[in-house]
Amino acid sequence: MLPLTITIPEQWDELKEEFIPAVHRTIQLEHSLVSLSKWEAKWHKPFLTKTQKTPEETESYVRCMTLTQNVDPEIYKYLSPENIRSVNEYIKDSMTATWFSEEKNKPKGKNSGEQITAELIYYWMITLNIPLECQKWHLNRLLTLIRVCNVKNQPPKKMSKKDTTARYAALNAARRKQFNSKG
Repeated sequence: MLPLTITIPEQWDELKEEFIPAVHRTIQLEHSLVSLSKWEAKWHKPFLTKTQKTPEETESYVRCMTLTQNVDPEIYKYLSPENIRSVNEYIKDSMTATWFSEEKNKPKGKNSGEQITAELIYYWMITLNIPLECQKWHLNRLLTLIRVCNVKNQPPKKMSKKDTTARYAALNAARRKQFNSKG
């Protein structure tokens, strides 16, 4: 779903004084639960943290995101700062028009300090009956769907005494008016 296409620029060989043609390559990338799972399997740590990734971890995640088949592994060494910036912008993009007005409706785990890993996201998907084909969605869109499911599955909030009293007063006033009654 909406992959990112980046072009890795040609590289100049200083010794031969020529461009290295094999390096010029366009690849498609996908920030998804599948990519996240691959990266966490390799690094044995959660990806979704505020900790800055090393250049090696970043390159590794780009490899995990790659949809294009038969990409020369050497290609990733030539990622430009512009390529990395494009990847980071793509990862941060919400990919949805949905927004939330209250922070308290985040999925379980977000407020508890629980580490969010691929397995936890798969658990949420299974618990909420979200089809597994959604694992290929942009990760932010999938997390938004999980959050929407959590919000919609919550029981309705109980009205406060003040709100209940005001509602009954309004209903009684409307009935009095409708039936021309005083009581």
